[in-house]
Amino acid sequence: MRSFNLRQIRLRSGEEYRDEIEVGQEPFELGGERYLPVPENVPAEFAITKTTTGTLFELRFTTRLHGPCYRCLEDAVLEVPIAVREYQATNPEGAEELRTQYLHEGHLDLVSWARDAGALALPDKILCRAECAGLCPVFGKNLNDEPHTHEEESTDSRWAALESLREQL
Repeated sequence: MRSFNLRQIRLRSGEEYRDEIEVGQEPFELGGERYLPVPENVPAEFAITKTTTGTLFELRFTTRLHGPCYRCLEDAVLEVPIAVREYQATNPEGAEELRTQYLHEGHLDLVSWARDAGALALPDKILCRAECAGLCPVFGKNLNDEPHTHEEESTDSRWAALESLREQL
């Protein structure tokens, strides 16, 4: 389901509408990398509550994303539970915080809402596993597959003057 037509339900203050729906998800880019939701449509719990001052929208689902690991660039799969709320005041009178950006002419844009909620729920770095070792900075090999160390650590000649100061102290 891409959008929900709010005109199909009639709620009075204090009433609630609940349903299980399928929410469509779109691929998105994070840190220059593309992440794909699999499957594209996921089951979600959807609720609308009419309050005395407006309408509260709730959406709960779990998304599974496939894309590159931040450290080693191998495939990473991340499962993220999402629970979000949006509020639309009956008379927002110019106040942005009382208006949801996903409501347009009586239709609630579920795809955009799900995409934004998913992006906000992601960790800073998507990893293939918590203990991912990453890539070797010298040879570029995956340290998870070929763990190794370099015997001689090369020093940058630009730091030589500071190194001599450290020896004097």
